[in-house]
Amino acid sequence: MEFLYDYGLFFAKLVTFALILLSVTALISLLRNKRAGSGKGDLMVTRLNDLYEDTSNLMHLAVLNDAEKKIEEKSLHDKKKLERKNEKKAAKDQVSLDGAPRKRVYVLSFEGNMNASSVVNLREEISAVLTTAKTSDEVLLRLESAGGMVHSYGLAASQLDRLRKKDIPITVSVDKVAASGGYMMACVADQIIAAPFAVLGSIGVVAQLPNFNRVLKHNKIDFELLTAGEYKRTLTLFGENTAKGREKFVNELEETHQLFKQYVSERREKIEIDQIATGEVWYGSKALELGLVDDLKTSDEYLISSMQTADVLEVKYILNKSLTERLGISAENAIDTLLVKWWQRLTGNSHNLP
Repeated sequence: MEFLYDYGLFFAKLVTFALILLSVTALISLLRNKRAGSGKGDLMVTRLNDLYEDTSNLMHLAVLNDAEKKIEEKSLHDKKKLERKNEKKAAKDQVSLDGAPRKRVYVLSFEGNMNASSVVNLREEISAVLTTAKTSDEVLLRLESAGGMVHSYGLAASQLDRLRKKDIPITVSVDKVAASGGYMMACVADQIIAAPFAVLGSIGVVAQLPNFNRVLKHNKIDFELLTAGEYKRTLTLFGENTAKGREKFVNELEETHQLFKQYVSERREKIEIDQIATGEVWYGSKALELGLVDDLKTSDEYLISSMQTADVLEVKYILNKSLTERLGISAENAIDTLLVKWWQRLTGNSHNLP
């Protein structure tokens, strides 16, 4: 009896602690939502030049002895004071320090999943950039995506086309992967740069599904699928698939592939589209040979080089999400990861993604 009493007391404490934790979490979420107001999200703009300069100064001082450090700190203080004065004057005149038109590089990031959910953020970021960007400025998109659903990535590519229609130069940087729908987005750019071992291509269309019709028949289970329209359903999970339905499905895949090829060839005129639209992927160095990219370098290298002559501004739109939404997104990302791993095991290839 004493054991049961102790166990019951422990269980009651555990339940009480869990309820308190849930209440605190819910309260924090409620306060955050109230603080965010009626807006769906917040736009954050960070001047990367300042961050890079601070890092550079920190490292420079770290390698000096105490005496040298004091002298250098004073020198840096005077230098910053002079730079601020010059920058204020240049900003007032809307020119750079050398008298040329002041250029800005707007940095956006896109991390893709199967349904390209980051397009919600991308839409807001592009809308914000379009309010201030000039044709002398530039947009750099750091893109990472192995592709996903056609219509989702079609919308993401269309968002980038909004910049192109306003004659704002676009550079897409690929450090890891831009395949399938990811490359569809990348080819909108005026210039594509990639790391030497980044994976690009997969200009193809894939669809697959299991069919359990024989399992149902074996267990004497009837399945009825009622449709109006000859091709309302072509292939199904539980119905008996026909050769006619299968042929129609393949034709639809081929039509989508042709649209994909046309979209890429219109934006990358120098490539031999039939040579690269095979569904294959290539590493950066080979992709350069085939014309899929224009230069080999990382996004960091490109940004640091840009900072020498331009104001580099990182633009991020951050959605205000409730605790339930954040848990849902975490679950969605976990499922995406499992799907990618499953595909890699199925194909036996660590980079040949759909």
